[in-house]
Order: sequence, then structure tokens, then C-alpha cells
Amino acid sequence: MTDDWRMDRIGTALRGENPTVMRRLTSGFAAIGDVQFLPGYSVLLVDEPEVERLSGLPRTKRLSFLSDMDQLGEAVERACRRLDPAFHRVNLEILGNTDPFLHAHVWPRYAWEPADMVGKPVWLYPRERWSGEQFRLGPQHDVLRDAISSELDQLRSLN
Repeated sequence: MTDDWRMDRIGTALRGENPTVMRRLTSGFAAIGDVQFLPGYSVLLVDEPEVERLSGLPRTKRLSFLSDMDQLGEAVERACRRLDPAFHRVNLEILGNTDPFLHAHVWPRYAWEPADMVGKPVWLYPRERWSGEQFRLGPQHDVLRDAISSELDQLRSLN
């Protein structure tokens, strides 16, 4: 797998070429994060690459995006709770400071996190957590990815 998809995450998702995509949702794509130093980290990608912020969507699609973010958050919560008894909570964020397209971050948080990081934003984790090979998404995350996907399927079947 090459990393070319990273240059156009939404376009490759629309073409079925983004390897991080777990499921197509109403307003976008549920994707597992490139890095997994907090196992289960996921991202909701809007399906319109030119949309930069939540307010750039019409109200009905904006509400769909927020609903999809809620579903992805709940799926991550259910999967992570089942797979790791130290799971604590999920943080949901729409930041828009780096990537030029609308997306939402779903961060699971755990009791085993370093004491100096508990209660702080994940963005304050040391740089090596973001770039270390041991935290890079890979086949070792397939069970987690499948668990989140399964939870998404169950939640979507209830609607």
C-alpha cells in the first residue's frame, strides 16, 4: 500500500481507494486513524472535499454530519470498551486547523494513559507518538477496525 491516498483522503474515499475507510455514512466516511497510539482513533471525513468547515454545509447535511459523528463516536466507544477494560471515554473534535477539509476526530481515552496527559488534549502528546512506526496503522489493528465497523453496522441498523 502506498501513501498516495494521504494527499487526497476524500477523493480516494469517494473512489474506494482510501485504505482507512471503514464505512460509508450518510454525510461522509468513517475512517480509522493513521496513527493508533490511542487505539480506536477514528476520523469522520465529509464527502465533499471543497467543504472546509461545518458551516459550509447546508443545514440538513450539517445535521447529518453531526449525526454521523455521534454514531462514529458511539461505535468507537462500544468497540474500545469491549476490547480494553481500561477504556475511559471518547472525545469528539472538529478543529479544522491543519487539513483544508471538514473532518471530525474521535479520540478514545484510557486509564493507562500517562498521568501527565490525562485531562489534556491529545494534541499535546509527544511528537514521537504521531510518527513512531509502532503507532502506525497496520494489520495489527484489524481486530479493532472490525470491531468499530461492526458497531457502526449495528447502530445504523437501529435507525
